[in-house]
Amino acid sequence: MATNNMPKRNIMSVLDRDFLEIRAKVLELAASLDRLDRASEHPGSHPDRRLAQIRLALEVLSIPEPSRAETVQRIFSVDYDPQWQSAFGIGSEPRS
Repeated sequence: MATNNMPKRNIMSVLDRDFLEIRAKVLELAASLDRLDRASEHPGSHPDRRLAQIRLALEVLSIPEPSRAETVQRIFSVDYDPQWQSAFGIGSEPRS
């Protein structure tokens, strides 16, 4: 049994089921990265934080760990702000 109480899947059955979809997503990602590099005067050095997030996420994906999805999600997430409603002007108007 896996640690999260779900039965452990056989790697071959997962590959048989998901390989083509994974392959397509990896190719799509590679094409997107190529477009970014072609659009940049100096690939790899743009200061935009989104590119830094993408690069960090790619590093995370290269390390075989069972919690990569959670780690990548956190890279692209914004820390919780308890005042988010007022920041977006929500909740300040009375309800009818």
